[in-house]
Amino acid sequence: MKILKGNVHKYAKDNIDTDVIIPGPYLKIHDFKELAKHALEGLDPQFPSKVNQGDFILAGKNFGCGSSREHAPIALHEVGITAILSPSFARIFYRNAVDGGYLLPIEIDEKIISEIDDSDTLEINLETNTIFNITKNKTYLIKPFPELISKIVECGGLINFNPE
Repeated sequence: MKILKGNVHKYAKDNIDTDVIIPGPYLKIHDFKELAKHALEGLDPQFPSKVNQGDFILAGKNFGCGSSREHAPIALHEVGITAILSPSFARIFYRNAVDGGYLLPIEIDEKIISEIDDSDTLEINLETNTIFNITKNKTYLIKPFPELISKIVECGGLINFNPE
C-alpha cells in the first residue's frame, strides 16, 4: 500500500464530526454495506453515489471529532474511501481508522487544501511522503507517514497485524 491513486472528494470545513460522518439514527445498522449508504449524509446526501473504490476525502482540521463511534471509519471504508487527507484528526477517529484497518489518516499541510479541487485525481506515495496531483501536474509534500500505520491498515487492523 505504498502508492494510492484515487479521486478527491473535498469537504474543506474544519471539525467534521462523527455525527456528520454517520448520523446517530444509523448506528443500529450492522450491515456495513447498508451503513455506507448513509456516509456523510448530513453534509452531502449524494456522497455515496459519487465515490469510487480507492478515492480520498480532503477535509479541514480536526476531522472525526465528536463521539468515539467506530461506525464512522467503517462507513467511509465501505463506501470506497481509502484515505482521509486533513491537517489534523481527532485522536479517537485516528485510532479507530487504523486499529480497525479501515482507512489511512494522512496529515497534510493546511495550505494544500486550497490547491486541490474536488474531483482532482491524486497519487499518494507513502514511501516518499508525496502527493502528486495528476489533474494539475503538481506535487505536494505530506507529513512523514509511519510505515507501521500503513502496515496495520493494509493487513486489516490490529487483530490481523503480525509485527514479524
